[in-house]
Amino acid sequence: MTDRPFISFMTDFGVGSSAPSVCRGVMLDIAPDARLVDVTHAIRHFALRDGAFLLARSVPYFPVGVHVAVVDPGVGTARRPIALKAARGDFLVGPDNGLLVPAARALGGIVAARALENRALWLPSVSHTFHGRDIFSPVGAHLAGGAPFESVGPELGVDEVVQLELPMATPRDGGLDTSVLLIDAFGNCRLAGETSDLVTAFGEMEHGRAFDLILPARGAHAAARIPVPWVLTFGEVPIGSPLLFEDADYAGPALAINLGSAADVLGLELDTPIRLEPA
Repeated sequence: MTDRPFISFMTDFGVGSSAPSVCRGVMLDIAPDARLVDVTHAIRHFALRDGAFLLARSVPYFPVGVHVAVVDPGVGTARRPIALKAARGDFLVGPDNGLLVPAARALGGIVAARALENRALWLPSVSHTFHGRDIFSPVGAHLAGGAPFESVGPELGVDEVVQLELPMATPRDGGLDTSVLLIDAFGNCRLAGETSDLVTAFGEMEHGRAFDLILPARGAHAAARIPVPWVLTFGEVPIGSPLLFEDADYAGPALAINLGSAADVLGLELDTPIRLEPA
């Protein structure tokens, strides 16, 4: 056990950028005892929904603390910088564009929200395009160091915070309508919805159960109906074959190709509609 404050940090700045290190330096200069953990800085540039989803899947595994997140295509515009307090006791700091909301829900929901308007908690000089360094990082570090939540700026109504709703899955006519929510570095496709949606549509998901994956025409790929089993791991199907499984990292149903990329082989992109039916 330790009394050191905890800060998690996530951006779309890219792994080859110095920006994450600069922001970490700002935070550690203000809160030198903080334990600072990077969620990822490899979010696709401007991919707000990817960032929101990955942050929400990560924060429940962290200690109670401050979570600084920056996917901010509207930086420098009228969008507000905000901080949210979650029911678990965490603070989330970032742009008011919906990025923080699913993570706050994963931590029990938003119990309070504030606009970041106290410039005493910002860096002395604030740019138009690097609020991650100049506003979000210093405010997050001050909160981690014990600054009162009320000190960051005026209160906002929870209903004033910009919302972000992730795509859902819909049971219909004996099947399940879903879509590609996220594509990971291996080309595995996390599907919209939860494993419980499969159970709602099909009953208990017995190991090895066969389904038909129904895909629309897309680019050079014709419409297709592809048999796919529900299995525990990749090696249960032949190399190059498709499978459905529960993704342990992203906590929900996913489509993969054993030793291949489902996105490339099947011609899938974000939001490609997918229907599952019993085989």
